[in-house]
Amino acid sequence: MSFLDQIISWYSAHMNYASITAFMAVESSFIPFPSEVVIPPAAFVASQPESTLCVSGNYLLDVSIIVLFGTLGAMIGAIVNYGLSVWLGRLIIYKFADSRLGHLCLLSSEKLQRAEAYFRERGNISTFIGRFIPGIRQLISIPAGLARMHFGAFLWWTFIGAFCWNCILAAVGYVAAGQMDRIKQYSHELSVAILVVAGIAVLYFVVRKLIALRKR
Repeated sequence: MSFLDQIISWYSAHMNYASITAFMAVESSFIPFPSEVVIPPAAFVASQPESTLCVSGNYLLDVSIIVLFGTLGAMIGAIVNYGLSVWLGRLIIYKFADSRLGHLCLLSSEKLQRAEAYFRERGNISTFIGRFIPGIRQLISIPAGLARMHFGAFLWWTFIGAFCWNCILAAVGYVAAGQMDRIKQYSHELSVAILVVAGIAVLYFVVRKLIALRKR
């Protein structure tokens, strides 16, 4: 079994609506976790006739329901960020961002300042637009909470933004499923590419962490 087949098998065995919701809630909070590794693979598995039923036999995945549960998870994470920002306030949020734990979560006061500036420039609709921008997507709920944005408006724009973003991600997985024969043809090359990208990502974060420690 190739590395790519192993990945597909793992997603078929472990991906269900509960795990999708949980992963997307984490992605939408301040914990760094990309939605690109949740929704597209889940939609890919759901689009495979032989893979739609999880190995556990408990869940039958459907692309449209994946989008809905992914959006629910994104809203849960966003509400957590919003609530913490309202409850803790700017001073504590910024202290946490510059703490060791905050840095482990890839936070910093500079990132929060960029998110706040983005929110101020675009107003409430930034909670919608921000869902499509890497680096802003996970943080945009924090300035919304610090600014005490109307909670109903916050929920609405978060829902619309997360739903649209998850539709795009699901479409990527669905289209990839239609190219399964070509993917299998180049499975070795894709496996190598995945490992290389993962290695580069790990190296990037390690080097970035070392540079930050040296500056201190």
